[in-house]
Amino acid sequence: MTLIKPAGYRNLLGSTENTEKAIKHVKDMFQENLSAQLALLRVTAPMVVLTGTGINDDLNGIERPVAFPIKDMDERRAEVVHSLAKWKRLKLGEMNIKPGRGIYTDMNALRPDEELDNIHSLYVDQWDWEKVITPEDRNVEFLKKTVRRIYEAIKVTENKLYVEFPQIEPFLPEEIHFIHSQQLLDLHPDLSPKERENAIAKEYGAVFVIGIGSELSNGEPHDGRAADYDDWSTPNEEGYNGLNGDLLLWNPVLGNAFEISSMGIRVDETALRRQLSLRGQEYKSELYFHSKLLAGELPLSIGGGIGQSRLCMYLLRKAHIGEIQSSIWPETMRTECRAAGIDLV
Repeated sequence: MTLIKPAGYRNLLGSTENTEKAIKHVKDMFQENLSAQLALLRVTAPMVVLTGTGINDDLNGIERPVAFPIKDMDERRAEVVHSLAKWKRLKLGEMNIKPGRGIYTDMNALRPDEELDNIHSLYVDQWDWEKVITPEDRNVEFLKKTVRRIYEAIKVTENKLYVEFPQIEPFLPEEIHFIHSQQLLDLHPDLSPKERENAIAKEYGAVFVIGIGSELSNGEPHDGRAADYDDWSTPNEEGYNGLNGDLLLWNPVLGNAFEISSMGIRVDETALRRQLSLRGQEYKSELYFHSKLLAGELPLSIGGGIGQSRLCMYLLRKAHIGEIQSSIWPETMRTECRAAGIDLV
């Protein structure tokens, strides 16, 4: 258990009531702005999916889903979603959504293998979104254009929040900086991936690191990515691999890089086959989701997740995600937080 306790920390909103009002304000404003920026329709999403279909997100491939048998389906097993990365693409095809438009939803997940700290909880809530694209859109410039739209939605929300709660002053930079994970490694070859993120986020305030999952020149990926949703292996026009990335903001309360979103252009048939082979997971090609994609039955798409509690935590200048959401925390963490002026709900 790792806990950051900022010196002199205090709740800028003063009371739990004001915090709850501000949380609703952020969530209402941001999803409205996101929908407008990306032309997204809100849809209802599942909390559980059937085991063995390949629909659930494998995350880094080691996290265990919460699973259980279904009595009225001959004890067939289901599992609580980790995210909706693949379900959304199936939904786009089912709804026959055209290029340039997409969907978003409230995703609620349980991740029991998370290491609990200031920003990681057992309970994950995010806006999961997915948008249909054309073959011509599968390039790094389209990825950057989409990131800029999401960043604009965050900035608009921050500015409107200031009108309602003037004690929370905006400090996001006007523009977001882009850098490939290989370029970041070249800049800071002696630092770990997290240390490199801290350095670049502190320098620019808002950064999108491109190319998460592909092996870099040091023989390691910047971070793990499953083989079957983001395209991290296709060479892009800038001479590096990857059409995906992470959106990082500098968090002055915690003094580190703060990941708000993981997103990317999704695999097409070629990229899926290549990435399954790279990971030694060719057997997945027979699963429901993967077989439909390989058969050309799913639309090309771009998508990602944006943390709801994380965005609220960042914009409201909170030190712990437990100030935003109700979850389970070790008693020692609760005690330490209370002593540091951090009130977990």
